Amino acid sequence: MDSDGTWDTRRTHANPVPRPAGPQDAEAVPTEAPALPPRPTAPPTVPPLPDGSAFLTWLRTPRPETAPGVWRFGYRARPAEEPVRTPAQQLLGGALLAFLCGWLLCSLLWNGYLGDFWQWPWYVLAPKSWTHGTGGLIGGVSSWIYIGLVFGAIFLVLGKIGHWSELWQRFGPPAWVSAVPTPERPPAPEQDPAEFLYLRQAGADAAADRLAGEARSGLMRDVDHARIARAWQGVRSGRHSMATFTAAVVKDGAAACLHPSGERDLPARHARHDLVTGQVRLGTTADDPRNPYQYRGTGLALGPELLGTSLLAVGPAGSGKTGSLVRPLAESLCLHALAGRASVVVVGAAGAGLGPADAYDVVVRIAHPESVYDLDLYGGTTDPDEAAAILAEALAGDLADPHPGSDSRRSTTVLAQLLGPFRAVHGRFPSVPELRQLLDGATGPLAALREALTSTGHESLLRELDARERQMGHPGDVGAVLADRIALLDRPAFAGFFDTSGQSRPFSLKALDHPVRVRIDLPERGHADASRILARLVLAQFTASVTVRDDRSLFSCLLLDDATGVVTPEAVRAIQRLRSANAGVALTLRTLDDVPRPLRGPLLGATGCRMAFAGLTPWDGQDFAEVWGKEWTETRDVTDRQIIAETPAGKALHVVRRVITGKAPTARAVTVRQVERERWSASELAHGVPAGYAVLSLTTVKGEHAPPLLVDLRGDGRL
Repeated sequence: MDSDGTWDTRRTHANPVPRPAGPQDAEAVPTEAPALPPRPTAPPTVPPLPDGSAFLTWLRTPRPETAPGVWRFGYRARPAEEPVRTPAQQLLGGALLAFLCGWLLCSLLWNGYLGDFWQWPWYVLAPKSWTHGTGGLIGGVSSWIYIGLVFGAIFLVLGKIGHWSELWQRFGPPAWVSAVPTPERPPAPEQDPAEFLYLRQAGADAAADRLAGEARSGLMRDVDHARIARAWQGVRSGRHSMATFTAAVVKDGAAACLHPSGERDLPARHARHDLVTGQVRLGTTADDPRNPYQYRGTGLALGPELLGTSLLAVGPAGSGKTGSLVRPLAESLCLHALAGRASVVVVGAAGAGLGPADAYDVVVRIAHPESVYDLDLYGGTTDPDEAAAILAEALAGDLADPHPGSDSRRSTTVLAQLLGPFRAVHGRFPSVPELRQLLDGATGPLAALREALTSTGHESLLRELDARERQMGHPGDVGAVLADRIALLDRPAFAGFFDTSGQSRPFSLKALDHPVRVRIDLPERGHADASRILARLVLAQFTASVTVRDDRSLFSCLLLDDATGVVTPEAVRAIQRLRSANAGVALTLRTLDDVPRPLRGPLLGATGCRMAFAGLTPWDGQDFAEVWGKEWTETRDVTDRQIIAETPAGKALHVVRRVITGKAPTARAVTVRQVERERWSASELAHGVPAGYAVLSLTTVKGEHAPPLLVDLRGDGRL
């Protein structure tokens, strides 16, 4: 934490300046390559609300523990099994019939048509003066009490048979009261989250008083609450001192421990977020028999505990992958970054609608001349072997044998034979044109590199260069393939990018150990192949960076909109390692045909959350049906045989029964069997998912599962 009370979660870097047009600009002045934009000198002013009632209501709303994926904000638990409910027509008819039977029986007893046997207990137990009418007022009242008890017992039994209690609960005052929201009482001070009890229990009463006052006055927002809670975790873990934290909170209140950007919220929100639980609401689970009863009609939400197992979403163009999934997730993770909880990298085509530039700290617009930031081609590493492995995955990872056991070691070796000697001589890695010349085997650059190595005495690196020159003449040398691939980046549109001379501002994914918000725009228009290379490059750099972080309490996530051509054997293995590193990726595909057939099963197995949008092909649906498996269900084979009445009384009874139940009298034979069937078949996924819906299965980092759920991404949950 700095002396001005700002929570410093990054390195200090120079102020950003417009990136020069390219390394060919002789007048460009080298600047330091920043990981994050500069921190502002003063926190922004946030207009207060008239009072803090809205914030306090949000903070005090209960958030019970629920099944994975349920929107916890204000959730009311439902039973795991659907209760048996009598149809309304049958319930009303049965209740009316029970009342008429009771009224008829009581009338018959009262008028003596059934004899006086029901009065026998009264004559046995009551004094003779009461039974002969000489007991006065007491005897008369007692006899009426006895009659009331008898008639009441009759109606009690018939009411039980007629389900009067269920009728009262469904259509009586209890149903009216439950439909009207009741005002909630403020919780007791010892249970009020707005009192910041965790600070008071630790002895930071001054900080708790300041925060509680700002919460009541409307100066605190949900991001402030989450950010201060995150800073307190740093105090408890020993990364920061309690005295420094308390001083900053007492001084700045809700504006303490700011994000390096100084922002306390996003410019705009398009989804519903709850930063207490970390969830973002995507839609509503449909009230459909194929969904478990406890999920029906509930909100469906995702959070870091689910994204930590990675997510794969498949759906055709226009099915809503970007607007209904990627955009809300990007917005949520940006809020988490402002709270100091997460770092996020969002990758997509330029103009894909991944959020405004003001919502990000770094926006890399590749092939756009006005882009302030550049992309580091080598991931910010200084190790030639690591840089070679990352670059080999980007250039030729999709050319490797599409089998989980294969690798791209040959490409890595070729690049390492050139990157190591070049860095030893120049103190940097080669630029794209320089690397292309070396891979092509150009005589001049190789001779110059050999001469420089000889003059500096790098004998071991000379052996690397000799080996590369010998391999160039052999058939099947992968150097030619790598040269063809790197040539896709050696185009005029990319002339000012991937600079290694220090004249641009390259962004490195090594900065993901800070709560940074990054958006990378790929130039898909006219450069589709180059965009796939860059997407593989970002994925490789992301997985290589987040798995070696020292502090893994910060959640890191990569959102890759359209992962066509990105899934490689090494990428699948890397995704499997992210869960233990508190990181995850979210990939979208138009179809699983964009993934090599041998990798489809491993990819679906490596991701814990799988999402199938409407419009899926039956072939893609078959892959999802296989990974979701089967379940045991109970089937009922019902055979109805209509009963024919032959007597007038029987016909009259059948008419009454039809009026009450709404069905013709039948004799029913029921056969119950346990069968195993697919949770969602390929045909159902291809033809049974309405537009605007998706089927989503979830897995938490702790291993809890949610079965495939039909979700309305528009929010109303009705088919």
